[in-house]
Amino acid sequence: MIKFDQVSKRYPGGREALARVNFELADAEMAFLTGHSGAGKSTLMKLIILMEKASQGQVFVDGINLNRLSRRHIPQIRRKVGVVFQNHQLLFDRTVFDNVALPLTISGHQPREIGRRVRAALSKVGLSGKEKQYPVALSGGEQQRVGIARAVVNKPPLLLADEPTGNLDPELSKEIMNLFEQFNQVGVTVLIASHDLELVKQLGYRQLTLSKGCLL
Repeated sequence: MIKFDQVSKRYPGGREALARVNFELADAEMAFLTGHSGAGKSTLMKLIILMEKASQGQVFVDGINLNRLSRRHIPQIRRKVGVVFQNHQLLFDRTVFDNVALPLTISGHQPREIGRRVRAALSKVGLSGKEKQYPVALSGGEQQRVGIARAVVNKPPLLLADEPTGNLDPELSKEIMNLFEQFNQVGVTVLIASHDLELVKQLGYRQLTLSKGCLL
C-alpha cells in the first residue's frame, strides 16, 4: 500500500527532514511511526498525502508513483487516504453530521447517500445520536471520534493518524486505538504516528522508528 524508496526531504534553507528512508507497508497492515519530536514523522505523513513532495527518491501509494503524479490527479490519491489529526481540525460552527459529511459533499455524493454513510460512520465510532450536536458540546475523546468518522466516511483503503491520542488520557487513548484496530481488521491499512511508546508497545504492532530524519 505504501512504499518509500530512498526518500529524502529538504526544506528551503537546507534543513533535511528525511534522509534516504526505505520501507514498505503492506495492504491491510497496521503499523506505528515513532521517534522524538522533530524526527520527521509529520513530514513523512505529508509526503503520503501530497502536502509535500520528496526532494529525492520515490513515494508510492497503492502502486502509484506520487513523484510522477500531475496536479489534477492529486485529489484522486487523497480520496484513497483518510487522515486523523491530533487537534481534530473540526469546524466548530458546523454540526457533527456536517463535519463528517464534508469529504462526501466535496466529492459530489447525493444527499441520501451522504446521510446513509455519515450515520454508518458515526455508528462505527460509537457516536450514534450525536449528529445534530456541535463539536463544542462534546468531550475531547468524542471530538477525536468525530475526526475518525470523517476520515473513514469515504471508505478509504489507507488511514493515517498523526498523534491521534496526544491530548487524551490513557483510558481514552486505548479506546481510540481499539477503533483503529477495528478498521484494520476489515482490511484498511493503518499508519499511526505516536509519542506514546508504552501504548504502542502494549499493542504489539510493527514500529517504524525515525531519528533525525533516518529510519532506524
